[in-house]
Amino acid sequence: MMTDTTLAALRFALALVTMYAAHQVADHWVQTHGQACGKAAAGWAGWRANLAHVGTYTVALLVALAVVGLRFPGLDYHAGWVAAGLVLNAVTHAWADRRAPLRALAVRLGKAGYWDEVPGGAYQLDQAWHWGWLWLSAFVIAI
Repeated sequence: MMTDTTLAALRFALALVTMYAAHQVADHWVQTHGQACGKAAAGWAGWRANLAHVGTYTVALLVALAVVGLRFPGLDYHAGWVAAGLVLNAVTHAWADRRAPLRALAVRLGKAGYWDEVPGGAYQLDQAWHWGWLWLSAFVIAI
């Protein structure tokens, strides 16, 4: 029989790997070209593209987590914590995908050269941001 701590650790590990896999699919395959090109645009058009992307992205994460929850019902994921983790992830994803706020953070942290001059640097910092929040979101989901 598993302890509560062991069960929580297993929930965390499965949520993290599931969300990471779903992130890769949703951020690179599900996101449309229009969303990718438009999500950082000024005004409502940019926000519409951004929120459309984050909406389909979050649904992809939810579906992947639901499959895991259905396949392993003994994990006892709590719907409220799953919702909280997905909302946390969606908000931080939308914020970063507007680009200007994430670049401003990179500049403030002394990473402007990496963002601007290293080939793929902006993408790498973007993905590191997302993966860090995936980790924290999985931690919330595992409660």
